[in-house]
Amino acid sequence: MEAVYIDKNLELVKKCMQGSRAAQFELYKLYAKAMYNVALRILNYEEEAEDVLQEAFLDAFTRIVDFRQETTFGLWLKQIVINKSINYLRKRKMEFVSTDEISEVPDEDSFDDSEVRLQAEEIRQAITQLPDGYRVVLSLYLLEGYDHEEIAHILKISENTSRTQYMRAKKKLKSILEQKGMRDE
Repeated sequence: MEAVYIDKNLELVKKCMQGSRAAQFELYKLYAKAMYNVALRILNYEEEAEDVLQEAFLDAFTRIVDFRQETTFGLWLKQIVINKSINYLRKRKMEFVSTDEISEVPDEDSFDDSEVRLQAEEIRQAITQLPDGYRVVLSLYLLEGYDHEEIAHILKISENTSRTQYMRAKKKLKSILEQKGMRDE
C-alpha cells in the first residue's frame, strides 16, 4: 500500500509554480521558523542557519516546478534545508570519527532515555556544546526522526559510524549535563 500525502498548502505551491510572489511569501511565513530551527540544530550557529534558510527557500522556489508532490512541500523543503546544512558543515571540514574497524557497537537500548528528565532549554544548551559530528547525528536521529541508514546516506558515512557517533553523543551529552549538576532522576 502506497502512502498518500495530503498537503494542506498545495494551493499555495501551485500558485508558486505559476510565479506568484505572494504565495511564495505565504509559504515562507508558514515554514521559515521550523526550517530555521532544523538548520540551527545541525549547524549550531545562528548566522549560518539564517544563510541556509535563505538559500533553501531560494532553491525551493527556483526549483518548485520539480516538486512532484510525492511528499508534502514541508518535507521536501526540510530535505533541502538538511542537505544545505550538511554542506555548510562539510565546508567547515567537520570530521566524523570512523568506526568501521570497531567490531563492537553498543546496543542503543542499553541507555534508558526515559530516566533522563531535564528541562528542554538545558538540554538544548548542552547539545550546542557537542562536537559537530556528534551533534549532527544526534539531531538527525532524535530530533528529525531519521534512522541510521538514512543518516549514513545523508552524511556519506557508514551505518556503524552513525550508530557509534550517536552513542558517543548521548554519553557526552549526559556528561555535560552531569557537569552542570543535573542528574538522572
